[in-house]
This record gives sequence, structure tokens and C-alpha cells, in this order.
Amino acid sequence: MIFETVVVGPLAVNCYLLGCEKTREGVLIDPGADTDKLTALLSRHQLKIIHVINTHGHFDHVGGNRKIVEETGADLLLHEADVPLLARAAATAAAYGLPCVDSPPPDNYLLDGMTINFGTYQLKVLHTPGHTPGGCCLSLDGIVITGDTLFAESVGRTDLPGGSLELLMESIRGKLLTLPDDTVAYPGHGPSTNIGREKRINPYLQGR
Repeated sequence: MIFETVVVGPLAVNCYLLGCEKTREGVLIDPGADTDKLTALLSRHQLKIIHVINTHGHFDHVGGNRKIVEETGADLLLHEADVPLLARAAATAAAYGLPCVDSPPPDNYLLDGMTINFGTYQLKVLHTPGHTPGGCCLSLDGIVITGDTLFAESVGRTDLPGGSLELLMESIRGKLLTLPDDTVAYPGHGPSTNIGREKRINPYLQGR
């Protein structure tokens, strides 16, 4: 599988490119900004992006949606509960003095347990509310893309509108910590980790 991480935007979002070597189909996860960098990456791999997936609707993860969707013709996927966040992403970014291009609405909604196919690969959607109501993680073959649900030695913040610490901890316990310990976790910001390591040393998860 083709797998690349590109750090984009002023808030250093991890955008993930996953592609099938055989069919040249791929998905792009959280194209938050720097779309010229992302389109150059797609061209280098000669991939056809069939889905753009947002792990959640915060502006730093969705700012490149419009340009990527328009250039590739890909479907945009987001959990329905985060549609209100998506709709006001540009206005929210402006309140922080940061740029963000308004996103088109999603073509389809992410649902817990659904699968997303690209070439010979299949992503499984894990609905993990807490950071946002519609936050989702995506698992595949020993990896999980955790968005802003789980970070290396940290967890997503819950003090923003729609956040809930209780829901976040329930999501992490029920959907992520049940994965095999050697599952590599790729978060929305910062370095990768693995589930076993987070069980052992993540201070937010101790005693829970």
C-alpha cells in the first residue's frame, strides 16, 4: 500500500494519502491546507483520489477540501454530526486570524462500522465522538488513523463547542484500546505511536 503523511497548514495537521499500487485508486484524509503540495504528491504517485475523508469538521482539517474535490472529482465524506462545524469552518478560522476556504458539503456520511474501499484495500470507520460530535477514526491492516481523538501521550481537547471528555474517554476505551497493542496510531497532529504504548504511558488514560 502507498502511505504518505504530509504536514499541512499553520496548525501542522497530518494529512494522510493512502493508495493502491495495483489500481492506482486512493483516498486523502484531512487535506487541511497546502493543496498545491497535495496535488503534486498525487501527481507523483499517479493516483486517482476517489474519496476525500475528514476525520472531523474543524477548520484546520478541512480547508483544502474544495480545491482537492474540484480537481479530483472525489466524493467528500464526513460524519453527519460534524456538518455544522464544516459549514462554519471558514468563519471559525477567521476568528483565530487564520485562512480557510469554505468546504463543499459532504457527498456521503461516515457511519460507525462502515467500510470504504479503494482499490484492493478497505478502511473501517470507527465513530469516536468526544473531540467533536462526529469525530471518526479509520482502521486498516494494523494501523488506525485517529484524527484528533488520540495523540502520542495525549488526547483530543474537549473544551471546544461540541466536545465531551466523558464521550472522548468512552470512545478511546471502546474503539481504540480494544485494538491490538501493535496497531500503529497515526494522529491528526504530531508523531505516530501505537496502542500498546498509549495504554502504558499516556497520562490521560491511566486509571481509566
